[in-house]
Amino acid sequence: MIDDRKAAILKAVIEEYTRTAQPVGSSAAAKKANVSVSSATVRNDMAALENEGYLDQPHTSAGRVPTEKGYRFFVDNLIADSRAAADARLTGGIDVSTFFGQMRGEIEEVMSDTANLLTNLTDYAAVVVDETDEAASVRSVHLVGLSDQTIMAVVVLANGQINKYTFEFERPVDEETLSQASQRLSQALQDRPLADPSELLPSTDLSADAIARQFFQAITTSDEQDRVYVEGTAKVAAAFEAVESVSQVLTILEQQLVVVSLLANVVERGMTVAIGSETGVEPLSECSLVVSPYQVDGERAGAIAVLGPTRMNYPQAMSAVAVVSNQLGKLLSEG
Repeated sequence: MIDDRKAAILKAVIEEYTRTAQPVGSSAAAKKANVSVSSATVRNDMAALENEGYLDQPHTSAGRVPTEKGYRFFVDNLIADSRAAADARLTGGIDVSTFFGQMRGEIEEVMSDTANLLTNLTDYAAVVVDETDEAASVRSVHLVGLSDQTIMAVVVLANGQINKYTFEFERPVDEETLSQASQRLSQALQDRPLADPSELLPSTDLSADAIARQFFQAITTSDEQDRVYVEGTAKVAAAFEAVESVSQVLTILEQQLVVVSLLANVVERGMTVAIGSETGVEPLSECSLVVSPYQVDGERAGAIAVLGPTRMNYPQAMSAVAVVSNQLGKLLSEG
């Protein structure tokens, strides 16, 4: 641990570096930290912070920049007041609850809009992962006749996900047969895990049963992957000076499996913020990830995150991710 004065100086350096992206000198740190000591004392404290691994002095610059260790100390110990201010700004600006209250559409549109909102709130790349849970139970299932011979099944899962399946039949299907097939399908699937095809459908009405079985097989054997929605990649390009760094980060964001694994790994380690090498992905060594899982009906259904440079505005990013995660879970739970 470091004493209160050094902590104030470290916080001042981080906040100033976040704002300017330039190494911070002792005079700027002293002014921002509002410490009543001489510049020489501040210089000595900054030198001590460097020796202890919290700050670094790039090249021959008189100023210093935070290290991963410095950022970690800031996030773990110095962020409470800044988070409170960020929360106040967030609720005072874009009303996130109103945004979600007005949101309509299918799950894909909801997830895409959520990613867009998150990148607009933070100015960083935003990621939303919709985790397809094969064991999710079916909340409701309905067969809808799109035409005499075209039928669509609409399946709503307990995690808020909506799946649709459409089949074209060789001959027209009348309303009574469609209704019977819908009832059979609902009896076989409702409140049961989607991945459990063990329940046999009744076979008293072969025509309705045949239709129900066809949809049942399609629904229970559907092989969907986690869906990933990424927005704000242009923000990444603006955050890094080195073209190589931009290219590497964009390449990672294009690889859905890597993104899903990255978020899952961070969450499983009990972290909400992964800084630099803590991400476990070498090309993201100059990045930080702020992540939060979201829940639907009390069960984890996915995760959202923002990805930016290590000098990101952590209070702002953490507030935005927490609020948006909560609102997305509420929306999907309400169906």
